[in-house]
Amino acid sequence: MAGLGLHQNLSLGQTLSPQMQQSLQFLQAAALELQSLVQQEIEINPVLEEATDDVRSVNDNDGESDGEREPNEKAERETESSSEGEAESGSKDDAEWDRELDELRRNDEDWRDYYAQSNATSSYSAEAAERRQFLFDSQVEAPQLSDHLSRQLALATNNAQLIHAGDEIIGNLDDAGYLSVTLEEVAQSAQVPYATAQEALELIQTFDPVGVGARDLRECLLIQLARLDKKDEVETAIVSHHLAELGRKKYQEIARALKLPLERVQQAAQFIGTLQPRPGSSFSSDDKQNVVQAELAVQKNGDDWIVVMNDEPVPRLRISDTYKDLLSNNGHDPKLREYLKEKIRAGKFLIKCLHQRQQTIFNIATEIVKRQREFFELGVAHLKPLTMNQVAEVVGVHETTVSRAIANKYIQTPHGLFDLKFFFTPGYQTASGEVMSNTSVKESIQDLVTREDPRKPLSDQEIVKILSERGIPLARRTVAKYRSELNILPSNLRRQI
Repeated sequence: MAGLGLHQNLSLGQTLSPQMQQSLQFLQAAALELQSLVQQEIEINPVLEEATDDVRSVNDNDGESDGEREPNEKAERETESSSEGEAESGSKDDAEWDRELDELRRNDEDWRDYYAQSNATSSYSAEAAERRQFLFDSQVEAPQLSDHLSRQLALATNNAQLIHAGDEIIGNLDDAGYLSVTLEEVAQSAQVPYATAQEALELIQTFDPVGVGARDLRECLLIQLARLDKKDEVETAIVSHHLAELGRKKYQEIARALKLPLERVQQAAQFIGTLQPRPGSSFSSDDKQNVVQAELAVQKNGDDWIVVMNDEPVPRLRISDTYKDLLSNNGHDPKLREYLKEKIRAGKFLIKCLHQRQQTIFNIATEIVKRQREFFELGVAHLKPLTMNQVAEVVGVHETTVSRAIANKYIQTPHGLFDLKFFFTPGYQTASGEVMSNTSVKESIQDLVTREDPRKPLSDQEIVKILSERGIPLARRTVAKYRSELNILPSNLRRQI
């Protein structure tokens, strides 16, 4: 048996400093998460404070754009070299720190907006700025399904046991609005009789949205049909006894079983198709943050498309004058001075992180808009293939930086709100040598299915043939994959007799 012992090994490896980890965390964070992260920093660093609307300072004297570098790479090197220098020669002398404090004060009125260097934004009028800020401000949080139902429950009854059971049911609804537990579990958890839980469920099933509180798809559809006075109609019979056949569009089997004309069954199927299978889907869930806040917008300015940033979600920070004065006037307390120096240095780096985050996102978005001009002009069908490496080379950052910068970032466009990741897509080369994105190919497939004869729907092989004639070579399995991603049924299930 080998003996136990201590051994030393020498190896080389790359590690991220705490400063770099912080800058990458800020870069990757969405707007709402960023606010929370900055608030945590304010709580642990007393020298940081949020600037007023009129005073927005970055408290640094670095005026050039660092868009060509990794986010905050320069700031980190400065911070680390400063720390190394102090380790060798002790703290800076008082005169040097006094000069730095004077610099901080001078820069307190000098908020360099991250898009101020852009010619496009500088040409915008105050009225245009107000319009685009209204665009960002108009994005509001969707109401919660639980809150919506709880308000109705409070108005529907004043029975304490019924309300308690109802609250338990509401708390166990999934995102689709279905009850995810049994009534026995509801009764046990709410400590009420089973009959009370049953009564509470029946009450909730009368609430808006129609169909909420159902335990499966069949019950959900039946609730909606009953609300539409179709309890004794063909539609209810089909949902009650032939839902599986309806899903496979076996209308002839249903017609034979119900002894009805085929046309009547098809008519009923079309009506059932207008019902909502997920009544809770129009509400945000309680356990997920579904608020999407656009950090960018793209707008037409003459013949050009330009990017504008939404600066409201980004906290505007400055170094507090109180602590700068305290550092300047308390030379007799070396411990206090060292503590304040450390906090001011950390605060300056944090502010640089925020500035560099915005500049990096803006640079990347600007390059995306430049390369996807046809999308903004003509729509999704004209989206071009684009890789993160292509953008990274132009912006001057690493590909992984682009990946972090676009994570959970949204841009408002004339065609709607899009995740920045949407614009990065592989593509296919057509017979003419033109390159199409796979999103454009999917759009072509969707268009073919929309225009097809419902009595003779296109098979996957027929779609392959049509696309091939248009110069878009695709394998049948690729068409089947894209069709599935578009939630398009196979041709045999799309056929209408």
